[in-house]
Amino acid sequence: MDHNVPRSITVGLRLRGVDVITAYEDGADHMDDSALLDRATDLGRVLFTHDDDLLAEATKRQQEDMPFGGVIYVHQMGTTIGACISNLELISNAGEPEDLLNRVQFLPL
Repeated sequence: MDHNVPRSITVGLRLRGVDVITAYEDGADHMDDSALLDRATDLGRVLFTHDDDLLAEATKRQQEDMPFGGVIYVHQMGTTIGACISNLELISNAGEPEDLLNRVQFLPL
């Protein structure tokens, strides 16, 4: 989870058994977008964000053929917290992190 994701999304996912780590818990909450995406990639994780700048970083990497672990993006006003939790749970249960390598998945599904 990027540092800007509401805590309620993290809690909701954990209550549903989804393995989640936040940038804050990882000590990565002060990293810039590029370093944060590198950190998530190093951990073998997909990064969830509301941050347009992080979306731009992922897009840049796609255009430059630079590998990254994947990004799931939703605009802050793009969906409800409940729908966001449901969509993220579905993604988590339906596949593996490798399925999102070098991809950007937009929510809602």
